[in-house]
Amino acid sequence: MNLKPIHDRIVIRLVEAETQTKSGIFIPDAAVEKPSQGDVVAAGPGRTTEDGQLVPNAVNVGDRVLFGKHAATPIKVDGEELHILREDDVMAIVE
Repeated sequence: MNLKPIHDRIVIRLVEAETQTKSGIFIPDAAVEKPSQGDVVAAGPGRTTEDGQLVPNAVNVGDRVLFGKHAATPIKVDGEELHILREDDVMAIVE
């Protein structure tokens, strides 16, 4: 993948939604919500302040993050659907 985000943007691969409950019940596709978490596959260097100082991103490649449902913009890279968003749209890092 030749994709290098700029500033405070990050590229994520969505985590597939669960299609079966823990008790074994299958969830139909119509009832599955759009996932709001994904794995970071690329990250920019961070944002620049008005003073010209670089504030590095808090998320790194490999982190699993939670984000707003409509915050990410879908893109296609090498036939794979990825999403790009600003670090400000990330609500949490899943550990």
